[in-house]
Amino acid sequence: MSVDAKARYAQSHEYARLEGDLVIVGISDHAQDELGDIVFIELKEVGKKLERGQVFGTIESVKAASDLYMPLSGSIEAVNDDLQADPALVNREPYGNGWLIKVKPNNAKDMEALLEAKAYASMVGEE
Repeated sequence: MSVDAKARYAQSHEYARLEGDLVIVGISDHAQDELGDIVFIELKEVGKKLERGQVFGTIESVKAASDLYMPLSGSIEAVNDDLQADPALVNREPYGNGWLIKVKPNNAKDMEALLEAKAYASMVGEE
């Protein structure tokens, strides 16, 4: 399992990586591994404004369905449409082409409230 050192992590296993003025949000390698083969992803639409901790979508695998939680407050600027045809992209490239949404944060300082990569790795036993 890998941890993206450039990202911050929510305890619910979503990552947030600042790129320019947007934050790329997805699920960690640990989370996709725990879920198993991902078969369906439903995400809120572009333009939706959500607060930290609110559900921005659902991810379904052969094992379970799980809610996806906003790691920080903001509005959804982009949704990864490639996941409709190939939800397993999240399994193969959770930190790359398997991203879920891009968010315009209300306050970029919200990133500081998330776990740093090393702390997240320790939490999931990946040190």
